[in-house]
Amino acid sequence: MTSRPVAVVTGGAGFIGSHMVDLLIEEGFDVRVIDNLVGGRTDNLVHLSNDPRLVLEERDIRSYLPADKLFGGVKYVFHFAGIGDIVPSIERPAEYMSANVLGTVHMLECARHCNAAKFVYAASSSCYGLAQVPTREDHPITPLYPYALSKFQGEQACFHWKQVYGLPVNSIRIFNAYGTRSRTSGAYGAVFGVFLRQKLAGKPYTVVGDGTQKRDFLYVTDVARAFFMAAQTECVGRVFNLGAGNPQSVNRLIELLGGEKTYIPKRPGEPDVTWADINRISTELGWKPEVTFEQGVANIIANIDYWRSAPLWDPDSIARATKTWFEFMTPQGKQ
Repeated sequence: MTSRPVAVVTGGAGFIGSHMVDLLIEEGFDVRVIDNLVGGRTDNLVHLSNDPRLVLEERDIRSYLPADKLFGGVKYVFHFAGIGDIVPSIERPAEYMSANVLGTVHMLECARHCNAAKFVYAASSSCYGLAQVPTREDHPITPLYPYALSKFQGEQACFHWKQVYGLPVNSIRIFNAYGTRSRTSGAYGAVFGVFLRQKLAGKPYTVVGDGTQKRDFLYVTDVARAFFMAAQTECVGRVFNLGAGNPQSVNRLIELLGGEKTYIPKRPGEPDVTWADINRISTELGWKPEVTFEQGVANIIANIDYWRSAPLWDPDSIARATKTWFEFMTPQGKQ
């Protein structure tokens, strides 16, 4: 009997990682998941709890030594694990550098020692800062806060491992992923988690600025498919921007969700528009988005109870949570 290929998914109990696991299982892989379950949830994988093709190790990625047995015979490594959010990164920069840079190095070493056929890194479009749009991969790098810096330096480590050790790596700079299983705990952050909990509570949506700002939202299953294609391709050492290439306004999202809204101050250092130029990933990998924004939001609404345990934010609690943001990101606050 032919054995199945094996993939490692770090952060595989999290938002994007759990969808990556689903896709790999569908594609005939055995999947080994690494997740410390700080941001991830075991119920994201509960539908696979008795599946012999799935192994879950509840560990920190920094605890792995290069010859760890979990990586034996592994073909692909998909690296999603790390910590996100802007404000906590400003408050605890060393923690972010450790998890997102040193943690990536630990995974690179494991991939190198198991002779992985491809290491695909989940990078962040935040490395571009306040970018010109649509944003190409050769746009100047201007990280504005420690989270963005840590994700970019993790990407640099990947390409250094390619240069020095010949590890086949590709990096995907994700713009605005959304979909089912997005995080329900932690710091104030992504608009979907905030709005869905407010919708469940019958509270007005807290709109930053006037709501005309646009984000390049891409549904999570399209994200997972792009990572799989980046593993299978013969292309190596490539950076790919990943978005829908069709930015949607916050006001449009509220139209689809339905409900009232209230307004909170616009935050410094946030772009008016994020918009990925997806020509490279479309041309070189043959990838294109398949789920429309309307379909994606409908999928989320159908699963809205998932966010019932998420924090319920209002203007006052958001102001307290983002105080550090205004202190350090406002130009006069840096003087």
